[in-house]
Amino acid sequence: MDIFEAARQNNLEALEQELETLHPDVVDARGSTPLIIAGYYNHPEAVRLLLEAQANPDAQDAMGNTPLMGACFKGYTEIAQLLLEHGAAVDTTNGNGATALTFAATFNHKPLVELLLQHGADPLRKDRFGKNPIDYAMVQENAESYEILVAALQAQKSSNS
Repeated sequence: MDIFEAARQNNLEALEQELETLHPDVVDARGSTPLIIAGYYNHPEAVRLLLEAQANPDAQDAMGNTPLMGACFKGYTEIAQLLLEHGAAVDTTNGNGATALTFAATFNHKPLVELLLQHGADPLRKDRFGKNPIDYAMVQENAESYEILVAALQAQKSSNS
């Protein structure tokens, strides 16, 4: 079993064995690291193990997606929290200019929207299409995420004045 399959299957024993000879940021043919894979498949134990082995929480795959973006796309709050605790950058952008908040807002993952905002995510950060997370929440009719984002923006404006 290779390191990528170990991450995909949450096989901690095999993952530890692979980490004895491989760097945790090794990439597969798609440019994914074991951390990206473990996070995408919702394996907090493997994510924790990889982060403790110094895996880069901001590693990007061939499309520019980070482990945090994958967690926000899938709705995995625990994974996102682990990544943020280990220094994941909240406003990193992928090849389309999307951020983790873009994914959380688009797919109406309210707890993730709140978590990312608490960590300083920018609700006005535009992607290459000129849209921001608030726009995506509105277009997708994700009322809860939209309201959270607008409230955060209003709080930001009032604290700046």
